[in-house]
Amino acid sequence: MPTAIWMFAVASLAPVPLLTLALAWGGLWTWLALGYITLAVALLDELAGAAAAAARSPETEPREFPAADALSVLLACAHFGLLGAGIAVLAEGARGVVQDLALFTALALFMGQVGNSNAHELIHRSNRWLRRLGRWVFISHLFGHHASAHPKVHHRFVATAEDPNSARLGQGFWHFAPRAWIGSFRAGLAAERALIARRRGGAARVPLTATPYGVYIAGGVLWCVIALALGGAAGLMWYLALAGHATTQLLLSDYVQHYGLRRARLEDGRYGPVTARHSWNAPHRASALLMLNAPRHSDHHAHPDRAFPALRLPAPDSAPTLPRALPRMALLALAPRLWRREMDGRVRAWADPAERPARAPRAAE
Repeated sequence: MPTAIWMFAVASLAPVPLLTLALAWGGLWTWLALGYITLAVALLDELAGAAAAAARSPETEPREFPAADALSVLLACAHFGLLGAGIAVLAEGARGVVQDLALFTALALFMGQVGNSNAHELIHRSNRWLRRLGRWVFISHLFGHHASAHPKVHHRFVATAEDPNSARLGQGFWHFAPRAWIGSFRAGLAAERALIARRRGGAARVPLTATPYGVYIAGGVLWCVIALALGGAAGLMWYLALAGHATTQLLLSDYVQHYGLRRARLEDGRYGPVTARHSWNAPHRASALLMLNAPRHSDHHAHPDRAFPALRLPAPDSAPTLPRALPRMALLALAPRLWRREMDGRVRAWADPAERPARAPRAAE
């Protein structure tokens, strides 16, 4: 059976009351909120590591998970509420630098690890209202174009040079991040324009405002206005910092989960099929529950419409496995030399000769 939805609810919703109390009262609640999403989850990952093996066995699952959709809606609503309240409280600056930075970090990690994972889940749902809700979570991170680029570009071209969000072997994160942000913006817009042009019978030019990008940009401006209304210039600066932190976490996730993996070119010039071999997975239980099974990445690419409780871990010999939990690997990726020392050998050992990636140019490191 798929993992019980209540386990995801407990893990992903636990930061919400802690952050709410931190916003209201500060002090110990701030440190408890920060400690849960960092130290507690990391410790539980280590303690529950052996339990993940059972999740690798084949499963069958129902197509729909109404309770999972309800949890996603609840998490999205909590995200918007915490973001607005967080901007207002941080803009006051009444608690001192240390408290403000701790609160900022806790909020940003919730936005990045839970908010991003939940929005990613929502944009893959068949219900258009759920997809729109997921888009608005990404818009609140000033990363609305991810709602277009992820399903229309990343899922099509993953593990190839045509996907801005698939990092090359040897490419450091700090070089990858701006190229991925800009590249996904452009590629997603091109994909949206091509789709609209086909619907219109081959229209020569599709204006940006006719695409979802008009909403992404206007929505981002709206959130900046909201931040100004909630906290003035200080509120806007805190909001931009929170959105930037959340976006960085999403780019880190893409970087880690596809680093160095490449699909081979076939004789007809097309790429080989996407398989479990083209995503790094993490079996660690606590962070998977917190992030709605986002670390089970191979199965997501194989079945993008599969609800998060039903995502499976591939067998260790069929897909690459990260040596540590996804949040810890994302932290390691911030230090490119340490990251390459840990991962480059694993990439080369895993890849088939036909898919073995060329090393990125030295400048890309």
